[in-house]
Amino acid sequence: MFIKWLTAKLSMRNRSGRFSRSVLLAAAIAVFLSLPLAGCGLLPDEPEEETLPAITPPKLSEKPVYTVGTQTLETRIRGTGQVRSLVTEEYFFVDSGKRVKGVYVQPGDYVEEGELLAELDVSDLERDLRTRKLNFRKDELQMIEALRRADEMSPEELEQAKIDFELKREDLVRLEEQIERSKIRAKFSGHIVKVNIKEGDTVQEYNTVITQADLTKLVASAEIKKDDAQKIAVGMEADVSINAAGDFKGEVLRLPNFDTNQNGNNWDYWGNPNQNNQDSIDKYLLVELSPFPEGVTLGTPLSIAIVTNRKENATVIPAAALRNYSGRNYVVVEDENGTRREVDVEIGQQTATVVEIINGLEPGQKVVGR
Repeated sequence: MFIKWLTAKLSMRNRSGRFSRSVLLAAAIAVFLSLPLAGCGLLPDEPEEETLPAITPPKLSEKPVYTVGTQTLETRIRGTGQVRSLVTEEYFFVDSGKRVKGVYVQPGDYVEEGELLAELDVSDLERDLRTRKLNFRKDELQMIEALRRADEMSPEELEQAKIDFELKREDLVRLEEQIERSKIRAKFSGHIVKVNIKEGDTVQEYNTVITQADLTKLVASAEIKKDDAQKIAVGMEADVSINAAGDFKGEVLRLPNFDTNQNGNNWDYWGNPNQNNQDSIDKYLLVELSPFPEGVTLGTPLSIAIVTNRKENATVIPAAALRNYSGRNYVVVEDENGTRREVDVEIGQQTATVVEIINGLEPGQKVVGR
């Protein structure tokens, strides 16, 4: 606009060909005013302002609200174990350092009561026994002769002769017993379960070498805690889950014996102290299955569960809703209008997921979780 105006003014000349003073002044002002406008076009463009996203404050998670309900509650005592024989014997030698002369059975064999299972090499004792038997026979003949002429001997001499003869008899009996202890004989009729020795081995005293069991008297067994055993009685019903066989109902036959002798060792089936931490069926909870499942063998793993307390229609809440402080048990109840308040409660049975409420709540109420 200024340029157009200036051009128009410049065309207005006087007749003498010179510009008028007013025209020159107007042109100078127009040039001065145009300079800032041109300078603005030389500056760099300003960057656009960054648009920041709106920040939404995090929403605090609300505590869950549960409805007080009812259900059947059961308190169970559980234990794991295996199938065992009610009649089991672990045999061992009482002498140490001797070699095994012979082993006459192997696992799976059926043996009769009194049958020889294994023996140690005691040939030196057997030779000594033969010699002593011959000498004892001579002593017997001498004793018979002494009795025939008893009237020729003083009472003291006759009594001394009898004592000497009995002492030699005792020595002979002790040697025979020592030799017999080197032999293992079956204490009952049953199957050989395990053999841990072979001919030529050197034995250690009280180490189990042969295990025998009566496979017609199998039971379910499990280890349980001493405190749990006090809640169980013989005759209670038990649920037995046997691997690869299924679930079965049974009856508690025998409780574990937690008593020990003065040496801290359990007593075995025959009343002898278990040496070297030998296993004993007496330390297990035993459950009888009648009839016993077919195809289940000795040593099969299993688990046992016994219901010690059962209550129908018990009032319960989730375990996450129960609160306690300094011995006080309470819950936070939410009323219909949303008001929350603390209520003291009396609890009963507890499981991993729910707690029984004996007093303080009614089914249908709302409680707030932690």
